[in-house]
Amino acid sequence: MSVCGEAVGAGSLPSELVVHIFSFLAGPDRLRASAACSHWRECLFYPALWPRLRLSLRVSPAERPRLEFLMRKCGWFVRELRVQFAADNYPSGGGGAAAAAGEGAAAAGDGEAPPLCPRWLDLLRTYLELVLCVLSSVRNNRNLQKLSLFGDISILQQHGSISNTYLGKVDPDGKKIKQIQQLFEEILGNSRQLKWLSCGFMLQIVTPTSLSSLSNPIANSMEHLSLLDNHIPGNTTLITAVELERFVNLRSLALDFCDFTAEMARVLADSNHVPLHRLSLLVHSVSIMHKSLDSMPEDENWKALTRNSTNLRVYIMAFDVKSDDMLRILKPSIPLERIHFDSYITCVSGAVVDLISRQYDKFLTHFILMNDVIDMSGFPDLSDNRNEDPLVLLAWRCTRLSLLAVHGYTVWAHNLIAIARLRGSDLKVLEVTEESIDFDQGELADQDVDPVHNLIEQVSLGLGRPWHAVMDIELLSVFTEPTRHFYREMQSFSEGI
Repeated sequence: MSVCGEAVGAGSLPSELVVHIFSFLAGPDRLRASAACSHWRECLFYPALWPRLRLSLRVSPAERPRLEFLMRKCGWFVRELRVQFAADNYPSGGGGAAAAAGEGAAAAGDGEAPPLCPRWLDLLRTYLELVLCVLSSVRNNRNLQKLSLFGDISILQQHGSISNTYLGKVDPDGKKIKQIQQLFEEILGNSRQLKWLSCGFMLQIVTPTSLSSLSNPIANSMEHLSLLDNHIPGNTTLITAVELERFVNLRSLALDFCDFTAEMARVLADSNHVPLHRLSLLVHSVSIMHKSLDSMPEDENWKALTRNSTNLRVYIMAFDVKSDDMLRILKPSIPLERIHFDSYITCVSGAVVDLISRQYDKFLTHFILMNDVIDMSGFPDLSDNRNEDPLVLLAWRCTRLSLLAVHGYTVWAHNLIAIARLRGSDLKVLEVTEESIDFDQGELADQDVDPVHNLIEQVSLGLGRPWHAVMDIELLSVFTEPTRHFYREMQSFSEGI
């Protein structure tokens, strides 16, 4: 500045230096700094500053201009792109919880879809436009290494699933859906560095032919593949065992359980395939209705797979699955680390919980039990007609248990205290809703002791930290947003290799 004169200031710094300085700033500070002058604003969107782009988009027309600007600036060079189309602003009126769980039955019977309010249709139109904006901006990005798309607009347990009838009203000739599918295939076909591909509940963005767009070198080097879509028609599968043979370098995989066949397990168990570390499986009553469990891996398939992949861990999410089906699915040799039950019509039985605690005592770390079944007689009691409560036995047998969350099932206060004492401080998360907790008559009859205060005190002592029941179920995201919770947990589970 002394050489060039007083008129020269920070705005005259070379772009490379400005970009280097920006790299030390957090995102909000970087944006504020870019408002200092036009030169700094130009430096804001240098590729070095945006290796990763993670967006959570409300399905709102107001998002579109901002999204278009950001994707126009970054879409052509970003290396990691994660987009979540959030469902927090969806209106009510699309059906209830029962409608969501029964949607498959209505679809199977070609029943008339319930009418949607006009705002729902506007949201669907906006959703399709936002997806087109994102995909069109990265179609020619050859540097893309991670692509993750999540749209919980597809499975809305609180407002009903979206059928083709609704989609036909906003995209009558299917042009937008076809364009979205073609753009997705273009992205796969143009990719040269893609290692991570994750697509969940995105309204038919993935088709059975999508993966054929990947070149053999890219398919051979892919490390993570996640294809979760309960909206695909009938018994269609998104990937076959033959297609999976190309993905010899997969470390983590997430699929609909009905798509994960015995033949797929044999492919992954082959010595040509690198050891698989993470496997996430979505079991949904709608899939079971349209597809069959007859092709699922048997215990010998799981044994062969774990011989080749000794560090394999499995995460299962079960949506409204009958207990008889779960007893068929849960083979002894599955290295099950996490399981999440979410029910709207069918409750989990004590026999299923007992089986899990006996078979997976060496692996299980996360156990989530959510129930939204409307039953005027009260919450189901897993300990009925049993000498020991299944949840207490789970805490006793599964010595690695670190997370337990329960809502919609009766949890007796003395059993909750026993669980806290058995697992102690190793149980990092214990979430039980206040309405799920019950007290026996002896505890209520003792007027010298406040049963609620005693419960809080004893559980806190057992865990070695302050504890309180969950007072507002709406604050428990695992209950209010089960698909989003599963997808988020699946991502971190797959990355935690």
